[in-house]
Amino acid sequence: MEEIKKRLHSGDRVRDVGNAGSSTGARSRSTGVLDDLIHLAEHALHLPPPVKSRWHRAGVSPRTERVLDLFASVVVSVLMIGWTWTIGDAATRDAGDPSRASSRSMVASTLTATGAPTAAYLTDASLSALSGELHGASGKLRARIVPAGTPLDADALPEGAELRAQQAESEQGTAAPSAGIWRLAVAVGNAIKPITDFNLISLRPSTEKRNGRVGLYYLGNWPGETGRISAPKRAPAERYRPPSGFIEVTQDNADTRVSEHFRLRDFLTHDQAAVWPKFLVLEMRNVDKLELVLSDLQSRGIDVSGVRVMSGFRTPQYNKAGGNTGGRAGLSRHMYGDAADIFIDSNRDGVMDDLNHDGRSTIADARVVSEAVDRVEAAHPELIGGAGVYPAEAGHGPFIHIDTRGYRARWIGSGGGS
Repeated sequence: MEEIKKRLHSGDRVRDVGNAGSSTGARSRSTGVLDDLIHLAEHALHLPPPVKSRWHRAGVSPRTERVLDLFASVVVSVLMIGWTWTIGDAATRDAGDPSRASSRSMVASTLTATGAPTAAYLTDASLSALSGELHGASGKLRARIVPAGTPLDADALPEGAELRAQQAESEQGTAAPSAGIWRLAVAVGNAIKPITDFNLISLRPSTEKRNGRVGLYYLGNWPGETGRISAPKRAPAERYRPPSGFIEVTQDNADTRVSEHFRLRDFLTHDQAAVWPKFLVLEMRNVDKLELVLSDLQSRGIDVSGVRVMSGFRTPQYNKAGGNTGGRAGLSRHMYGDAADIFIDSNRDGVMDDLNHDGRSTIADARVVSEAVDRVEAAHPELIGGAGVYPAEAGHGPFIHIDTRGYRARWIGSGGGS
């Protein structure tokens, strides 16, 4: 403070002397006093020195810095002009093509929606939750079969999520489309995730059957189709009702997988080879049971990669009169799509593999599979049904019949299977 006082006192003396001089000299001395005051204030307050240019550390001179700033301004201006032109051009194009505007609007709403990240997360969670429901107890189902027009729902889906089927190239719906094979997806808001390696199969209604035929394919008539249903007392009555619809199988879709080991082609009736499309009845609960049996065998070191279906669905006319009819029941589960005669042929020699390692292919090997059926039914009583073992005969080796009729049945058979 003493220094400030001295400086001020000195300034007063200078100002007195300056009053006798010119006005120019007075302004000069006044400016000097102001500079002294600023210097003293900076010294007292310990203010930091002025910040240097942001370029100084790179060794850029002030002149070069001005050139760079000018160049940056030009670049920003060009970008702004280009962006403005793009928006204007897009608006012009959209005016002449509504589909472009709709697609852009959809993308924009998805990107800007506050719930979009959450929706994307929910679709992943939904797919995980659906895994058990869609893929069955075995975890190996690859298809869902429903009548056309059936609402697509799933108990495992969280609130706000829904199943959608691809109806056409750009359309989607929440009900099963017309008869055919379609893709499924989970939708939550604007987020849509396809379910990979899985098919929705829509049925042709049984009302399209005329005189035992759908198109050129001859099916025949089911027991009780025109009258009272004669079902075993122990059986759930609905499992002996005539089917409500049929899977339309073409030469193009016959290899569609319904599970890890089985395709539509595997379950077709062995008749009318030249007639396409063919029609099939298939209950996925039995496919699930077959996959569980194979998993059980595999867990015991048996190679099941060569599993073969000797007989799957049988049309009523074929069950009655086609091929070897020996051993076929009048109410054969094959007619209802929930039975299959299978054998394991991983060495590809055409007959059942030596599963019990006794050096032969016999009915004893079919019993190895039957034991697996027992274990599966104990773990999954909802899949209870029949299991009959058959020995080798002319035209085939040993095999096992497996079905999900709704009550336990075991037998040793002969001929073509029940």
